Amino acid sequence: MSFNDPLLRKTAGEFAPYKPGTSVGQARLRYGLDRFVKLSQNENPLGTSPRAIAAIAAITTYSDYCEDDHLAVRLRLAEPYGFGPERVILGHGSNELMAIAFTAFADPGDEVVMAVPTFTLYRKDADIVGARSIEVRLRDGVHDLDAMLAAVTPKTKLVFVCDPNNPTGTRVDRQAFARFAQALPAHVLLVADQAYCEFMDREGTDAISLMEHHARTLVLRTASKIYGLAAVRFGYGYSCAEIIAWMNRVRLPFNAARPAAVAVTAAMDDREFIERSIENNAIGKAYLFGEFKRLGLHAYPSEANFIAAAVPTRADAAYEALLAKGIIVRSGDGLNMPGRLRISIGLPEENRAFIAALESLLDSWR
Repeated sequence: MSFNDPLLRKTAGEFAPYKPGTSVGQARLRYGLDRFVKLSQNENPLGTSPRAIAAIAAITTYSDYCEDDHLAVRLRLAEPYGFGPERVILGHGSNELMAIAFTAFADPGDEVVMAVPTFTLYRKDADIVGARSIEVRLRDGVHDLDAMLAAVTPKTKLVFVCDPNNPTGTRVDRQAFARFAQALPAHVLLVADQAYCEFMDREGTDAISLMEHHARTLVLRTASKIYGLAAVRFGYGYSCAEIIAWMNRVRLPFNAARPAAVAVTAAMDDREFIERSIENNAIGKAYLFGEFKRLGLHAYPSEANFIAAAVPTRADAAYEALLAKGIIVRSGDGLNMPGRLRISIGLPEENRAFIAALESLLDSWR
């Protein structure tokens, strides 16, 4: 296919498609191994909330359209914050909500401030609508909020802060985040992407609080991680009623499927599964950090369910070598994070298998 074809939208030919992590099926076809340890896509290693599975199984028909506004679900999501449902929007994953925000608010030539490295879809979505991405380097793996604020101009429409940040796993300081939000001009929409917020410590920021400092704040969350519902695709966002109303004007109808809404409603009440997921993550994170220290490998402090660790070789080479040993991780070379791997925290036996494979390769890399 020629990217010079006049049929193709100009901006669509100017970026590479999003590349997800390697699946077990893809790895098995390539190497023919019976078993792989998948630590590449930040999934919940405990699987899915049992309550969510039971709720989906109880659905008796799929022939009718679900209600478009999912009022009961939005009420449930709004209730912990004392909001009304008009301040909640649902999406086919939080990724769709990012795209909706660009559709609603960004014109060609507008500026969008973001970190680098951060979640790669921000840049892609900006490119699609013809907006200009203003990328600000992280400082020691963390968002440099002062530099990001200095990058804001009258042309800035959106500012993205991924907290905890993907792919580094780091979070911003709570007080610094509040000062940053307060200093933003009123014409800017602050998008706080908190896909991994459930794994943060108590010092992390619940970005809902930022709305007190900057009314035009959009907080994005997902059911993919803590609830183990990545396959059903369900994201949700909080903002002021004005922002949500504008986003609803441009979203597709019925964009959140009924099975996903039913599953998430049940999963939110599954405290036992949520607590086990957080505990498994904390134990795995402590183990992996200890092993990285023992092996002399730097890792960014993580408040997510993954760790970004340095390796003494090219990231792609390390990824390939581990893949050949049955371990699937994510190469930092495709995430603007050269020289590092992003490793999802798995079950204890999966974490041990990864460390064993990594240690067996280190001498050949050094």
